[in-house]
Amino acid sequence: MSIQTTTPPPAILRNVSFSHPDAVRLNDRVQLEYAERYGDDGDATPLDPTMFVPPRGLYLIAYDDEDTPLATGGWRSQDANPEGFTDGDAEIKRMYVTPEARGLGLARRILAALESDAREAGRIRMVLETGTMQPEAMALYASSGYTLCEKFGHYRDSNLSRCYAKPLA
Repeated sequence: MSIQTTTPPPAILRNVSFSHPDAVRLNDRVQLEYAERYGDDGDATPLDPTMFVPPRGLYLIAYDDEDTPLATGGWRSQDANPEGFTDGDAEIKRMYVTPEARGLGLARRILAALESDAREAGRIRMVLETGTMQPEAMALYASSGYTLCEKFGHYRDSNLSRCYAKPLA
């Protein structure tokens, strides 16, 4: 008896604007998921499409071979400010994989691409904030070398918030 496994076709990562229609649709989906998990209106962190423009940031979407958007993530530059960031930070935002594409390794691929790009842009540390109702995200970040750090950002005072960091050097 032989066991056959199928490998999903490789996704293509594309640099797009945070205002791209596919990015907007995926952002709407992740906001609905946040609302379901946390019982609120989603993530209220102020974001502007210009925050993700290279070389101060990057926004990626993973597409399948039929041009269906499956996953997303971006980074934006941060420097020392009252929200607790430090000079040289690159902050991960809007990591999301559609339910139908989970388990394919897309989040890990996007995360690695974002880290590489931020490193090439001269950023020193990758940081991110996630919530306690997202155990899959916390597991991904821990298994990718991120460690808990001092809280920062919009949700730094929330008991449901967890902040992680990873040196890029």
